[in-house]
This record gives sequence, C-alpha cells and structure tokens, in this order.
Amino acid sequence: MEQLSMPLLGIALAVASAIALAVGNLLQARGVQAMEALVETDGAHGSKAGNLVRNRFWLIGALLLGVAILLQMGSLTFAPLMVVQPIGVTALVVTALVTAIIAHRAPSKQVVRAIAVCVIGVAGFVTVAALVSTQQPITDQQLVAVLIVLAVVLAMTGAVWYLGRHRRTPPVLWVLLGGIYSAFVATLGKTVILRVQAALQSGGLTWDLANLLTIVCIIGIGAAGGLSVYFVQRAHASNRPEVVVAGLTVVDPAVAVVLGIAILGEASTAPPWAFVAFIVAGAIAIGGVFALSKAESVPR
Repeated sequence: MEQLSMPLLGIALAVASAIALAVGNLLQARGVQAMEALVETDGAHGSKAGNLVRNRFWLIGALLLGVAILLQMGSLTFAPLMVVQPIGVTALVVTALVTAIIAHRAPSKQVVRAIAVCVIGVAGFVTVAALVSTQQPITDQQLVAVLIVLAVVLAMTGAVWYLGRHRRTPPVLWVLLGGIYSAFVATLGKTVILRVQAALQSGGLTWDLANLLTIVCIIGIGAAGGLSVYFVQRAHASNRPEVVVAGLTVVDPAVAVVLGIAILGEASTAPPWAFVAFIVAGAIAIGGVFALSKAESVPR
C-alpha cells in the first residue's frame, strides 16, 4: 500500500497540536486547582467530576485537548510517528512561556535548565531514530504484540494501585502514567489510520481477522485514552502544569519510539551504537522530567 505522505503538513499539524496541548493543560490545571481549593476551604457538594465539569476553565481546556488529539491524528496521517510525535516537546516550551507571561515572572534557572535537558534528550533521541529507523508494514502479529504489551501495562498499573492504595503516591508517578498511556493512544492510532487506509483502498471494511484487530485497536485507544485523561487530571492536582506537560511530551514519544523499535521493527537495521544513544538520550529526557518536578516543587 502506498502511504499518503506530506511531511511538512504533518509537522505543521503536530506543532498546532502541541500549542493546543499546552494551552489546554494550563486551563485544565487552573480548573483542577480551583476545584481542590474549593473542597479545602468551603467544601464542595457533589462529585469531583461534577465540580470539574461546571468549571469553565476546565471545560475549555478539555475542548482544546480534544482539538490537540484530532490535530495529532491528522499529523500521523501525513507523516511517520517517529517524525511528528516528538514535536510535542514544543508544548513544554509554550507552557513555560505562557506561565511566565501570566505570572509576570521569568522562570527560575532551575526550571529553564530542566526544560533544556528535556528538549536536548528528546532531540537526541529523535535525531538518532530518524537516522537509523525504517518504516515497515505493520503485520497482524506485531499489532497483537502491541495489544499484549498494553494489557501487561494495564495489569501492572492495577497491581501498583492495589499495593499502594494506602500509601502516599509520588506526584510525578501520575505524570509518568499519563505519558505512558498517551503513547499507546498515538501508536495504536497510527496503526488504525494505516489499516483503515489499506481497507478503503482494497474495497472497504470487511469482517475478517485483520479488521477485527482494527476494532480491538480502537477499543485499546479508548481504554488508554481514558486512563491517560484520568492520570493527567490526578497529575494536575499535585504538580505544576510544566511538569504535567513535560511528562506528556517526553515520556509519550519515548515510549512510542521504544514500541516502534522493539515490536514494529523500525530499528531492525540500526547499528549497535544507535541503541546506546537511545538509552543515553532517553535517560537524559526522563531525568529532565524529574529535575523539572523537583525545581517546580521549590517555593518561589
């Protein structure tokens, strides 16, 4: 099947998605924090979800996040996953700039340094990936493998929640989980796009094994997307917006690229040095997220 490829359009849509993601997260963070403050001071009637839905900032933020997802899916239609997904790190820079403008205060040196580390780590990771990766047709076996990994991650998340339900959860854990599940949304979304394009070119959708797997993929996207939204809301309640966006824009592409390497075979011809570079660059990027979390927890 010949893929529709318009990389520049895909990149433009990815940048627009990153901007919508940044602004949407800032508004949702304001809504979540307002709800938490209301509960602590006056006590809030009804469920937390109900209180959030009545908050206009949270609603506008949710709308923008929906727009960001649509733009992201559009970018994946026109360009490879490993090209457009890491562009989301733009959202981290936009978030820091908008936050500084709203607060009328420049970010601290520690925050700037942590953001720079995130950007450098992601840039290094993606540069190496772009040099050594190859686009391969996705087989049914590979798709099943991605779904199995998602099932394992779901089981591990459930086990961590059960074992730690009576302990204090580190705030950055919600950030990491939000990014991990967001990566599965992007990976499975790209797969669904390719399979739907193939089905339409071959005469339409039919009830065979391949298209049943596509339906399972869509169910997986719904499950991963719902959990990502949930964990992001939990992250907003205990982290600054910059930290949440860092998790989404660093952990998300890192996990997506790892899935591409380990399961989809996109680095099957890569030399050994590339894998060392992947590990180093990924560690730098994740370290930047933790550094940003620590820097943002220091009172100003």
